[in-house]
Amino acid sequence: MDVRLAASLLCLLLALSGCASKPAPVVRPPANLSPSAWRQVDLALVEASLGATGSASDYARRSMRVWKDRVQQRTESDFIPWFTGYWTQQWLTLKVAWYKVDSGKGREPVEKRLALYLQAQYHSRVIEPVAEEIDPEAIRTRAMELYLHLLGQQLPGIVSRFNAPPDQLSQRLNRIPAIALGPPPARDASLYQLLRARPVDQQPAWIALRQQLHEQPAKGPGQTQVGLSSVATRASAKLGASLAPRGIASAVAAAVGKAAGTVISVAVAGFGMMTHDREHAGMVEQLRVILNVALNEEWRELMDNRQSGVMAGVYYLSGQIEDSLRPAAFEAREQEPLLIRIPAAP
Repeated sequence: MDVRLAASLLCLLLALSGCASKPAPVVRPPANLSPSAWRQVDLALVEASLGATGSASDYARRSMRVWKDRVQQRTESDFIPWFTGYWTQQWLTLKVAWYKVDSGKGREPVEKRLALYLQAQYHSRVIEPVAEEIDPEAIRTRAMELYLHLLGQQLPGIVSRFNAPPDQLSQRLNRIPAIALGPPPARDASLYQLLRARPVDQQPAWIALRQQLHEQPAKGPGQTQVGLSSVATRASAKLGASLAPRGIASAVAAAVGKAAGTVISVAVAGFGMMTHDREHAGMVEQLRVILNVALNEEWRELMDNRQSGVMAGVYYLSGQIEDSLRPAAFEAREQEPLLIRIPAAP
């Protein structure tokens, strides 16, 4: 026999013997789970949902801290200098004067009209520019997607842990109503449908849920009434008092009596300039405190409101899923406590 051929045969025999010596991995066939075991699966799904909700909440809170910081920075750099500026104060004085002239039956109080104007200014100067970088509504959507992703990631572990037949688990997930906004049926989706949707933001029920959250009657970012209403009340009183030496009619005439449009006359502009310079620092600090309190209140509203806040979508999905599973999960917890995982001590 040729030496090279003999060497090749020897290598082949050694390779075959090596393969034969390695035991094949044992793959357990899916078990035929008992009703009691399926209740344990439901309990594991509830635990998975709770864990995903906690992680989504951490993401939303971190993101909203960034949003709050950006709003605070923009407030300091744009809105406060604008509002406390001398020419803005002159313009607001004239607006208050016009509101007083235009008051009457069926008209909102001067403070209310001034607050609405200031809110519109705050939104355009602060909230809209910040939203181009980070937006609470986008955070809400991302938190929903993160919750669903993290929940789906835990399913293979549940299948392995209980040796559950994947097709039967899929059927079980298909009976869990994750979104129930119908009619029509297109506004409904099971947990299985959401997990299978690629991409999920094209799923009709998902789109319907986002739209419903968007339309919830709640204070939108930058529309906090308390802070700006307080500013408007104080500003209205202060600006209104400055009208007394001039008279309301003359102040308005100085602003709107020109054919070319709204012009603040030199006489009006000069009025109170020295007073404004003396009071400017105190006005800035007072406005900063008021707006910081308002921003903190709005941040809490956006974080904690379960109907329209940044976690509203996650709370809806997790509530639907957990409410559907809890009866069986609670029964499993009561009947078979030894099978429940006990978290390790910190």
